[in-house]
Amino acid sequence: MGTYPELPSYVLETGENLQDVLNKYPEQLLGKNVMQKFNHKDLYFLPKVLSISKALPLQLHPNKDLASKLHERDPDQFTDPNHKPEIAVALSDFEAFCGFKPLAQIDKLLNLEPLQQFRPAVKKPKFDDQSLKHVVKAILSASEETIAKAQKEMQKLDKSAFEPDNYIPDMIPRLQDQYDKTDPGIIVALITMNYLQLKPGDSIYIPADGIHAYLSGDIIECMARSNNVLNTGFCPSASRNSVDLFIGCLTFSPHAAEEAILPAKPFDRSKNGKTRIYSPPMSEFDMLGTDLKGSDSETLGALGGPSIMICTKGAGKLKAGGKERDVKEGYIFFIGQGTEMEFVASDGLQLYTAYVE
Repeated sequence: MGTYPELPSYVLETGENLQDVLNKYPEQLLGKNVMQKFNHKDLYFLPKVLSISKALPLQLHPNKDLASKLHERDPDQFTDPNHKPEIAVALSDFEAFCGFKPLAQIDKLLNLEPLQQFRPAVKKPKFDDQSLKHVVKAILSASEETIAKAQKEMQKLDKSAFEPDNYIPDMIPRLQDQYDKTDPGIIVALITMNYLQLKPGDSIYIPADGIHAYLSGDIIECMARSNNVLNTGFCPSASRNSVDLFIGCLTFSPHAAEEAILPAKPFDRSKNGKTRIYSPPMSEFDMLGTDLKGSDSETLGALGGPSIMICTKGAGKLKAGGKERDVKEGYIFFIGQGTEMEFVASDGLQLYTAYVE
């Protein structure tokens, strides 16, 4: 949803490309302050709805500096010069691999016999980020036979050997069924990355250069205006980017599952307290989540920039700009800056709104 040129949104009543409408009425819809902040009229964020039935590629998004260089070098694959930090808000139970585990935890797992081969030849007194970098590169560069054999040997071990990550042996056949026993992403994800299980309403934040792979569930995803990605696992070998390129721009922190969690907070312009805000540490967007039960109502004060809202559950009415409109599951609205919105549910109502100020 938005104005990214590869898959732009259109106005239902007129068929106009949304970006063309923004170009006609930039001050009215985007606002002077937001345009001055970003110095362009393109919509600054890109929300998506994803329904994940199998693990999405093990990936990261290059930072602004690298994205600009990659775009200049290969504009067909890297279609813009922007970075792509993102958030994911769970609509259902949601599983994800996100960021790296605490270093001591990874170090302990690498003591297991099938995994010792991925350690640096010269062991440092303390396992650090450089040690982890070597391990990830060694796994991604290993032969298909080495990857398959390591998983087979891991499955022979008792679950207690993987404590506190005793989910690992059970996850191996599940990931092998989705891709292949030769996919190195399986070992990278299970041994080095945090495995998160989120409930509806929970959210995670992925910084630029942050390694992640979404495993299952329905989510609202929102990112900065970019479609650049580097893949290195959970995908056919032909779809993987260079290991050196991937490792070269990978951020080897944070090192705890809780650091990936983006907690929701009450939204201060919510009149009835039915709306919370997800506010990642970046400038391109925030996300609002509004949950109404039965025939509840909510009023949101005007936002100082543009927004895109999607109804993910229920039905009701939206009053804004002196007009009343139906809102139902799957309905999507672009809302110009400075617009107060009033919602009245008829059968409960769940809304997510990406916006920037």
